[in-house]
Amino acid sequence: MKKSISNYSIAKLIQQKALDLGYEKCGIIPIEMMVGYEEKFNERTQKVPESQPFYQNQQRLIRFQEEFEWAKSIVVLVKQYSKYHIPESVKGHIAKHYLTDSRTNENTEEFQNSVALEQYMQKLGLRTATNRKFGLVGMRWAALQAGLGIIRRNNFFYTESGSWVSLEAFLTDREMKLIEKPNISPCPPNCNRCIKACSTASLCDAYTMNPLRCISFLTTFGGRNLPNEPVASDFGDWIYGCDMCQDACPMNHKKWTGQKEFPGLLELAPYLTAENILKMDEDFYHKNVQPKFFYLSPDELWKWQVNALNFMDNRYEEHFAPAILKAQESKYDQVREMADRICKKRGLE
Repeated sequence: MKKSISNYSIAKLIQQKALDLGYEKCGIIPIEMMVGYEEKFNERTQKVPESQPFYQNQQRLIRFQEEFEWAKSIVVLVKQYSKYHIPESVKGHIAKHYLTDSRTNENTEEFQNSVALEQYMQKLGLRTATNRKFGLVGMRWAALQAGLGIIRRNNFFYTESGSWVSLEAFLTDREMKLIEKPNISPCPPNCNRCIKACSTASLCDAYTMNPLRCISFLTTFGGRNLPNEPVASDFGDWIYGCDMCQDACPMNHKKWTGQKEFPGLLELAPYLTAENILKMDEDFYHKNVQPKFFYLSPDELWKWQVNALNFMDNRYEEHFAPAILKAQESKYDQVREMADRICKKRGLE
């Protein structure tokens, strides 16, 4: 089949299969179209030099061909997660993307569709490679080149559905090209709502951010020393992740439909309140929380609990006091340190 069907026909078959499986968009670019990504990547560290250690770990996205010499094109896909209902107990406290993350959740239709699409491409005779967790290429750049949408001033990728979308990409050994044309208006002139909404000034200018000040970074795989983190007091209501710049964006207005239940979320949500995070034991964390929120490792329940204490400090109410005082007895040094600091600040005994 690989020799008897044209590259364009193969590309169209893949695109149609993706759409049939429920993906919002699918485009395909030759790997040569990734050339400009390195320049854009380097611009980030030039604009915010202190972010260099963060971006150093992302160099693999530029040099993917060193490992995948056989790759000739990239299949880029968009999946929409704004269809899911966010329970009130976690709304505004845990970022919507993390609550509806399907990358490793085999019970979700998105994960199953990803596997089905890869199997379909392989049946067409293609060699494929992907990394469902973190990607193998700069996916926003690849999606931009494929014409699937645009990148707005808050750095998020947008389709006609707004920014509530996830990107996925497969490397293939077939030379293919299938470019779409997005029907999306640019950011409104002089709009800076996303920049104003960023309480830590991580989004310091249009298309520019300092990841070391980003709430999403500092509450997930960064921020290992929140008691001494200067911007921790600016996290507001957020415990894990942040949606502020996306929520503030007028181009996201009425884009969230929230009609469908995400597998397991309704049952898990009550355990993800600040008070219940502080009560959480390691067994429950290992079985139910860590696999879903995999940016924190199996031995980092303490990080969740420090985040929860920081939330309690930022949004202090008297009913938080017993939980904060109890946290002073935690077996985790970091939790005790955070609780002690809050107790001294609030005069709790």
